[in-house]
Amino acid sequence: MNLKKINRIFPLYSVLPIAAMLAMNAITYFGTRIFTTGRYHYNIESPLDRMLPVVPFFVVFYLLAYGQWIAGYILIGREKKSYAYRFFLGEIIAKSFCLVIFLVFPTTLNRPEITGNGIFERLLAMVYSLDAADNLFPSIHCLESWLCYRGCRKLTATRLPRWFSGANLVFTLGVFASTVLLKQHVLIDIAGGFAAVEIGLLISSRFFPAET
Repeated sequence: MNLKKINRIFPLYSVLPIAAMLAMNAITYFGTRIFTTGRYHYNIESPLDRMLPVVPFFVVFYLLAYGQWIAGYILIGREKKSYAYRFFLGEIIAKSFCLVIFLVFPTTLNRPEITGNGIFERLLAMVYSLDAADNLFPSIHCLESWLCYRGCRKLTATRLPRWFSGANLVFTLGVFASTVLLKQHVLIDIAGGFAAVEIGLLISSRFFPAET
């Protein structure tokens, strides 16, 4: 496959921004722990959070979110350069907010003991073992899923079937719910991820305005 064919499948102008996004994610999520490990972490769980049950089935949404992100960024990256860059820059700006907050206001959450030995319980136990209970506010899971929804919403008329946008929104809301029903996050973490995306896109649109 030659370079021209590759460029038609996935434009080369999107490669560097996606690489920058991956680097920013690693710095934000893993790099900040160098400075916060051993420091006091705040538990911002509310009474409403404590009322919510653990629903292991929602681990399906939580894990499939990674596929949503991959597909979403590929679809966004295939759009016009200005469109793709607006969302990629918005993501990096949103992640910058997370980096600062993770450093100055580290958060944690007490996870419940997992009871049961079904497939969903085992998957949840795997998530708990791989993902430390820190760097919670804002929720990066919610941030990524909401940005992918926002980025793909405008593609429905030209590239995607009509039902896709609605299905993508339902799935994104399922991801939001999964973060609190698995006790990976609290409700305010969802709001934080949502707000980070919207502010990030508001800023990035000044550099790459939407076409009229």
